[in-house]
Amino acid sequence: MRKSLRWRVILIVVAILLAIWYLYPTIRLNLLPAEAKEQMDPQALYNLEKKTIRLGLDLKGGMHLVMEVDKSNLTPSEADDALDRALEIIRNRIDEFGVSEPVIQKQGGERIIVELPGLQDETRAKKLIGRTALLEFKLLQDDELFQSVLTKIDQALVEQGISTEELEEAEEEPLPTLFEEELQKEEARMPESALAEMPFSSLLVRLGADLAVMEDNIPKVEKLLRSPVVESQIPAGAQLAWDTEEEEYNGINYRRIYLLYQNAELTGKTLTNARVEIGQGMDLKTANKPYVAVEFNKQGARDLTRVSAANVQKRLAIVLDDKVYNAPVIEEKIPGGKARITGSFTMNEARDLAIILRAGALPAPVEIIEERTVGPSLGSDSIRMGVQAAIIGMIIVVLFMIVYYKLAGLIANLALLLNVIFIMAVLAGLGATLTLPGIAGIILTIGMAVDANVLIFERIREELRAGKTVLSAIDSGYSRAFRTILDANLTTLITAIVLYNFGTGPIKGFAVTLSIGIVASMFTAIVITRVIFHFIYAQRPQVKISI
Repeated sequence: MRKSLRWRVILIVVAILLAIWYLYPTIRLNLLPAEAKEQMDPQALYNLEKKTIRLGLDLKGGMHLVMEVDKSNLTPSEADDALDRALEIIRNRIDEFGVSEPVIQKQGGERIIVELPGLQDETRAKKLIGRTALLEFKLLQDDELFQSVLTKIDQALVEQGISTEELEEAEEEPLPTLFEEELQKEEARMPESALAEMPFSSLLVRLGADLAVMEDNIPKVEKLLRSPVVESQIPAGAQLAWDTEEEEYNGINYRRIYLLYQNAELTGKTLTNARVEIGQGMDLKTANKPYVAVEFNKQGARDLTRVSAANVQKRLAIVLDDKVYNAPVIEEKIPGGKARITGSFTMNEARDLAIILRAGALPAPVEIIEERTVGPSLGSDSIRMGVQAAIIGMIIVVLFMIVYYKLAGLIANLALLLNVIFIMAVLAGLGATLTLPGIAGIILTIGMAVDANVLIFERIREELRAGKTVLSAIDSGYSRAFRTILDANLTTLITAIVLYNFGTGPIKGFAVTLSIGIVASMFTAIVITRVIFHFIYAQRPQVKISI
């Protein structure tokens, strides 16, 4: 018996230490002041939050989205499984984003419901979920061709009677440029009526090797690009594409615009990995700034090597969802199937880009058609009332056990406390989420844990009345009550498993905590309390048991 007892003690100590280990991040995070959290390194805070007990939408608040998949441009064969593929890709993105216990499910044949509990940055989440994320590598067209296209667009607009004055909406301020001297020389050579003959190209200015559009003129250019007149002047096999973000020069924001080959030299289909790295060296564009390093499979590596070798000193644009992230010059052949996407990223933006690239492109665009936000105040009220109910229930149970079973009741209460600790530790270790139904499951488990102790104590009383010694009565009481406790808990566990497999959302949360609680209560009621009894009475077998 002593050897068996030793192993039980070791098991209990290990279980308690593991529980403390898994609960420590939750305790630490909840004890940290808000100011300390703001001063923490974002990555360290993110890693800490991943190890804590997460709260569901009903407790922490969050976002509810209804999204619709646009299948209008898909072939019938592509449309058949487009919803399932979109669902899986969105699920992968959200999983890597780190939202606790999201709900992602289909609604009908074209819609997806997404619930994101505890979400703090709603705009960031919507961008992450809704982006198509079609990654392409495209060569830039020659600058001479671009100028020729601009000339043709201007001529076509003039023929349609569209003038610069109309586009400028009678604005008197001259078009700003980064090259004032060049503009003055150009104006000196150009008649005053020349700008009227350039209704499109006059909206563009040159930024180094590229053309760009001033922020105020971007809506005008976008409107023109959608017109049939301008679209008809774009040569076959070419496309105009915007830079992904605006740049500021001399207090004015500009966005670059590129003329690309329409066919991609390489796509994200062969991408195998994307990760965030920090730039090194003296290059001001990348030094100490995050960028996304991408890697391709063997086929992608061969394509990248072939394209780079054949186009040295040409520019290769990295395009995501028809927006250009950067367009570097190919200095030499690129072996190894590795490339990098640079830009003015924050760490979160770079991390989100890496996530959507790893998860893959959506098979079709998705549109958010319904959006609801659950406020954290509702969740706070739910937590307060749930915790209040649990505390009141525990106080009543604790008082009853002490009054009715004396020292044995005190031992049962200690086991009850450990039972709750084990439940919370397992939730933290599994990365599970605590919901309001989950709290209900914990409260039910408290009652079941006490029920097991009541059965054991009543059996011990029967054995004592039969004239057995204290240790013999304890052993017999636990042995005789074991089968009854096992049967009762096993049937409840089977019910919880069925609820988890066939239930959704809140029902699953209830089933998870109930299942964990059943196993924990069996351990605390049968193993821990028995070891405590043996420690108390093994050396004093003649002492009357307080039960």
